[in-house]
Amino acid sequence: MAIQLSNRVQSVKPSATLAITAKAKALRAEGKAIIGLGAGEPDFDTPDNIKKAAIDAINNGFTKYTAVGGTPELKQAVCDKFQRDNSLSYTPEQVLVSSGGKQSFYNLCQALLNDGDEVIIPAPYWVSYPDMVILAGGKPVIVSSNIEQGFKIAPEQLTAAISDKTRLIVINSPSNPTGVAYTRADLQAIGDILKDYPDIIIASDDMYEHIVWADEPFCTIAQVCPKLYEQTVTMNGVSKAYSMTGWRIGYAAGPVSLISAMTKIQSQSTSNPCSISQMATLEALNGDQSCIKTMLAAFKERHDYVVQQVNNISGMQALASQGAFYTFVNMQDIIDRTEGISNDVELADYILSEAEVALVPGSAFGAEGYMRISFATSMDNLQQALARLEKLFT
Repeated sequence: MAIQLSNRVQSVKPSATLAITAKAKALRAEGKAIIGLGAGEPDFDTPDNIKKAAIDAINNGFTKYTAVGGTPELKQAVCDKFQRDNSLSYTPEQVLVSSGGKQSFYNLCQALLNDGDEVIIPAPYWVSYPDMVILAGGKPVIVSSNIEQGFKIAPEQLTAAISDKTRLIVINSPSNPTGVAYTRADLQAIGDILKDYPDIIIASDDMYEHIVWADEPFCTIAQVCPKLYEQTVTMNGVSKAYSMTGWRIGYAAGPVSLISAMTKIQSQSTSNPCSISQMATLEALNGDQSCIKTMLAAFKERHDYVVQQVNNISGMQALASQGAFYTFVNMQDIIDRTEGISNDVELADYILSEAEVALVPGSAFGAEGYMRISFATSMDNLQQALARLEKLFT
């Protein structure tokens, strides 16, 4: 029997990285010494105080349903975090806790978008943004930037992309996959445009907020442009800053009507996020923050090493970034000069086969000709991997 799948699911593109991931796994099974530089999660363990809070929650029987949008204590902790770190004032009714940052954005798209509504997404972008827009019936409007313009969209590009169908714009800073952060001046320039469009909602994805080493402190658009507060949904989570990717907790704050609608969506999908993870997150937000500094120092050291080494390899170009744990490398020259290679997906396969290094092709992030290198791995792995790349392309 042939099952007819929905048009909705058929409109979602298969991941460009699936073939590379499957091949890397097969080669490891054959005994190959594959070095994976594709991980989107810190290589550190979750801090002990956070794990203890989860264990205590289990031992104390905190294993039942909670309120759909998160416990009152955690929602208050989120409000306190926004006030403490971002000078943003929210009440618990303006907060939704979800099963990861991905669900926060999915809920937003489902609650906000109607068929044909447009969503402006700067590229390079996190891989899931366009498909979650499509699943909500929306139309992704991709605004591309490249290494020459520092992977940031210019104000005139934003103005040109806005139409009478625009309902949402996404800002991800620091960025996955580039590590680039928008400065206060950058956000002010964007805000000066968006303040004239009060019906456009801004999704500010701040997941890498605490992994920043720029001279200028992190800032988020509602903080820089208070006039945009009522049209901004500020999203964050504990996955990256506290090395809690598997705990699956994200949170969002914004206008009550929109957060209420997002909560309604969540109530009919997953219901509440994991009760035990919520207690762990409460400790993460309220407890000792020294783990952030430890990870940040390691990521900065790795960043400096990777950028320097990449730029020493013929045909590869990388920018120094301001945060996250990625370097986005321009490899178009290598594609152009390598026989039998016509795009970044083929190049990723070639690198995996010949150098036994797994990279994520830039086309997965809406930027062909690039590769994302994750330095969320040991310095030893990075040194070995980059030595292999240098040998391959010299």
